[in-house]
Amino acid sequence: MLSPTALRRWSWTHKWSSLVCTVFMLLLCITGLPLIFHHEIGHLLGTEVEAPHMPANTPRASLDKVLATAQALHPKRVVQFASHAEDDDNVWFVTLTPTPAPTDDFRSVAVDARTGQVLAQPRFDEGFMYVMFKLHVDLFAGLPGKLFLGFMGLLLLVAIVTGVVLYAPFMRKLAFGEVRRDRSTRVKWLDLHNLLGIVTLVWAFVVGGTGMINTWADLLIKYWQYDQLSVLLKPYEGQPIVPAAERGPLQQALEVAQAQAPGTKLSFIAFPGTAFSSPHHNTFFLRGNEPLTSRLLKPVLADARTAQVTAAPQLPWYLTALLVSQPLHFGDYGGMPMKILWALLDIATIVVLGSGLYLWLRKGAQAGSASNASTSSTATAAATVHGHTGLPPTAAARTGGALPSTEGRA
Repeated sequence: MLSPTALRRWSWTHKWSSLVCTVFMLLLCITGLPLIFHHEIGHLLGTEVEAPHMPANTPRASLDKVLATAQALHPKRVVQFASHAEDDDNVWFVTLTPTPAPTDDFRSVAVDARTGQVLAQPRFDEGFMYVMFKLHVDLFAGLPGKLFLGFMGLLLLVAIVTGVVLYAPFMRKLAFGEVRRDRSTRVKWLDLHNLLGIVTLVWAFVVGGTGMINTWADLLIKYWQYDQLSVLLKPYEGQPIVPAAERGPLQQALEVAQAQAPGTKLSFIAFPGTAFSSPHHNTFFLRGNEPLTSRLLKPVLADARTAQVTAAPQLPWYLTALLVSQPLHFGDYGGMPMKILWALLDIATIVVLGSGLYLWLRKGAQAGSASNASTSSTATAAATVHGHTGLPPTAAARTGGALPSTEGRA
């Protein structure tokens, strides 16, 4: 049983951790809702690129030809990444940027993996889904925006833990999950807030925690480069980025890399000088074929000049944790039933957040009215008896803090 002092401290922590992050968590829940169905929305809007149907045994074009085709459309740019769609390896997506450094100024070219012909030049940096994605990931503020949202996610976890501690003492006179429909509107919303908060508890904690981890992705990758990749690159120390004209056959490097990890598929390729590679390597990120292993990547580094594999390190635990957290956050590993469940829980969390904000605002309004009424009565009494009476302490009203959640695509 919590003492009155402990109860006040837990209540204060719950109230302010909830209030500080509630508006931002509402934003994340609202923007995350369409991101759950980004593939379906893309098909509906006609922005998804699909390869034409061909026989299954149709020969595939050389990767070198694919990249040359994309490069010809943007000759002043460099190729940063090349990847397959998650559910269709018949399309190559080639990303081109002014320099190998990370930037939002990129162009994408979709190339048919069988014919080597351009299918489309999709724009991922404009439109409704782009706005939703940027608001959800970094508030259009880059790394500072990500870290800020990560801090909001930490406050969310504090609000959830303190809300669980407070649930029992605040609900001890009521049946579990009871909503008092015969009471005032505020009391009904308080009971509904507590009910939905406890129902979405585990989901909100998992999605909020994994969302916070995802905001650290840039820092974790930088640390991996410093901690482990730098050791592998000692023989190349001091050498500049390998010029495109001096690079070996990429198709050969791809085949050699895949031979290092049989039973895997290519996820994406990072080219020399990019954030996920080194100045001297083409780095092939391979993934497994099972639902779990398909989220775990294995990097294989191939010398950009010789096309020979020089290292195939295991990812450290912190990057593995990052990769495992992503499907738990996005809810995209169980098909449409999982997406629908994630969407319903997201909507319930929006109600929890909105009701928590409403309860706090109503409490403030009621406290202000009570203060005005008490001040008026005291002034009247003072005028009558030529004395002074202090305002009586108001009874502490029960409050339910918001139990927010991050949801969607980081």
